[in-house]
Amino acid sequence: MSKEYSQQDIKAMQEAIKMSSVSIEGKELLGGPFGAVIYKDGQLIAKGCNHVLHDNDPSAHAEVYTIRQACSHLKTWDLSGCVLYTSCEPCPMCLMTAKWANIQQIYFAATRKDAAEIGFRDDALYELLKTGVYGTAIEECRDEAREVMQRWYAKFQEQGKY
Repeated sequence: MSKEYSQQDIKAMQEAIKMSSVSIEGKELLGGPFGAVIYKDGQLIAKGCNHVLHDNDPSAHAEVYTIRQACSHLKTWDLSGCVLYTSCEPCPMCLMTAKWANIQQIYFAATRKDAAEIGFRDDALYELLKTGVYGTAIEECRDEAREVMQRWYAKFQEQGKY
């Protein structure tokens, strides 16, 4: 069985794992035991850990935090060509955030099953996606919402940024 990663990938993953311990090293927990780093062209662009508890923000996962840092550093929302290394398999939110940012390569160490063993529900959230339980459409408001989307699209076409 051939590995689909290199020694550099292992070193980058070790940096992500190092970041995962940052959230638990201080007197108070910043968040869960998760860390992430982003590389582009072999260079470290951003690194971060989970800040959910510290920021009172359920979206402040290590991956999202690090994606935000990378976007700020590179001054773009498009992280094409970047590689995400995360200490644990991304939850659905983090995975989709990475995909929205056009990150094609994602490496992880621990699995969502490992996270479930210590009380995290990533695996259960993936199961929700399988059953299609995600919300209820309010049909009476659809046209109004679509109108705003169409106005945005027209403005986008004028500016050509996306």
